[in-house]
Amino acid sequence: MSLFARNVKGMTDNLQRRIIGVAGCGGLGSNAAVALVRAGVGRLVIADFDRVEISNLNRQHFFQNDLGQEKANVLAKHLKAINPNVKVDAHVIRLTPENTLGLFKNVDLMIEAFDQADAKKWLIETWCRAFPQRHLICGNGISGYGETDALHVLRAGSNLWFCGDGKTEMAMGLCSARVSLVASMQANLAIELLMKEVCS
Repeated sequence: MSLFARNVKGMTDNLQRRIIGVAGCGGLGSNAAVALVRAGVGRLVIADFDRVEISNLNRQHFFQNDLGQEKANVLAKHLKAINPNVKVDAHVIRLTPENTLGLFKNVDLMIEAFDQADAKKWLIETWCRAFPQRHLICGNGISGYGETDALHVLRAGSNLWFCGDGKTEMAMGLCSARVSLVASMQANLAIELLMKEVCS
């Protein structure tokens, strides 16, 4: 039986031709990437400069034996363990307005998964100016726990989207279940948008 035998009809053929970018490999990025690979996305471009720390393990797709390793590289290994045929371009680099467009120039869609608000801001501005026809899916408000009904998808422009509650700040603390919900919302929206392109 195929890995994707239970996929929605038509989804596998479409997604295996797609390239999705993931900017940041933490709570949102690592979990969204896992969901996308399980769905059948053929290629991911991922980037993060950081290494796995013990405090990451409460919400990020890493394990005890990953501690101290570069997030982008170890996440690529985990993704290949799910689907050996997926192509993963892993970049261990601090993303900036100067290098981001070059690294992600070939992706069909971008998922933003940064922790810092200022980084989110420059990525949105840089991406929307350079690639106005390509979707950008951001996380916005993932802290705390519970209040699942407060999580939503907001369309902020023709191709700009936000997933989360839109208000909670990181200082509240982070719960694995809520972070994973928002990451899954980002991945699910990415799949929906790519499928709509085929159906339209």
